[in-house]
Amino acid sequence: MSGDRTRLPVAIVAGLHADARRAAVDGILRTVPGSVALHHDLTYAVDGSVRRTVRDAGGLLGAGEAPLVNDCACCALREDLVPELVRLAEAGGHRLAVVELWDSVEPHGMAPVVAAAGAPLTLTGVATVVDPALVLPYLCNSDDLADAGLAAAPADRRTVADTFARQLEYPTVIAVADDGVRGEEHEAAEDSDHALLAQLTPGARKVPAGGGALGAALSEGFDVAAAAARVHPACALLPQEGDEHGVRTVVWRRERPFHPQRLHAALEDLTCAAARSRGRFWLADRPDTLLSWDAAGGALCVESAGPWLASLPDAAWEMVPAERRAAASVDWHPEHGDRGQYLTFTAPGLDRDGLLALLDSCLLTDEEYAAGRSRWQQLPHAFDDLLDPAA
Repeated sequence: MSGDRTRLPVAIVAGLHADARRAAVDGILRTVPGSVALHHDLTYAVDGSVRRTVRDAGGLLGAGEAPLVNDCACCALREDLVPELVRLAEAGGHRLAVVELWDSVEPHGMAPVVAAAGAPLTLTGVATVVDPALVLPYLCNSDDLADAGLAAAPADRRTVADTFARQLEYPTVIAVADDGVRGEEHEAAEDSDHALLAQLTPGARKVPAGGGALGAALSEGFDVAAAAARVHPACALLPQEGDEHGVRTVVWRRERPFHPQRLHAALEDLTCAAARSRGRFWLADRPDTLLSWDAAGGALCVESAGPWLASLPDAAWEMVPAERRAAASVDWHPEHGDRGQYLTFTAPGLDRDGLLALLDSCLLTDEEYAAGRSRWQQLPHAFDDLLDPAA
């Protein structure tokens, strides 16, 4: 890592497992000489401000407050983050600035802010610190962040489960807490906990949260555009088939569309079938709309992710990111183009056969499929309540 005053390396460390995250950041400060940690504590944002601290291995270097912006603590963080990092860069003498995000702040919201700032900052890594023993409990926690005291704004409607899932899936580094950085109140992780974490984060490098490995991993660079593509429904890096220590991942891919009414009737069973499920799908009555599937903690979010590429005129393809064009070309169908079903389900004890049978039963039958697109669009629009709530 360079000590050049004109360029300060910045690494982002996130995690809902607060004890493990703090211990991991402390480990970086001890093992990377000249490193400092910047943290915005949103705990008392209801009182109108966010507390900012800067510390190094020796302790607290400074503290201050940032006022709320539009009653949003995360907005205050964004407004205050870059100026503070620039101040640290201009002060000189620092080899690394670690941005330790508060519990429920998601790294995908902060990494682009740092990357867009440019000189004198350079984003070199993003990690989430995870206690393997808590992965399943957090993925199954349907509590609202507000009820858990973790909301970042009065209008924050996220749950513990979906926030934790996004913290896992965005970074390129997962820092795995061991007994030394877990906290005495937590039980030791089992093999099944590590298997679940591995299957949920296929594209991330796993490093120990303690020692110098995390600091080194956070110096290797971070591509914000690639990270965004990695979690976008159209080209997401989804888990692969897996079955280890009782934890199973099922990948379901099909070419024909869902019958909207039958899928809607099966949503509760499908949502509760796994601790985590996600992907993309298409409905027969909405043949041009790419739909995202995002489920954790027994709650499902279904949203439009824009048009399928096959529904766009050729001239519009130049405006589509290269990552998405590449993903579409891999499974291009001669009739449907990039339209298709691609869903993954991960959980301990997952009933593979029952899940596949339920999913297949929601597809158009041979007769319905043969009737053609004009008939498909006359099917009951069962998803209007989810996709067009204001209509």
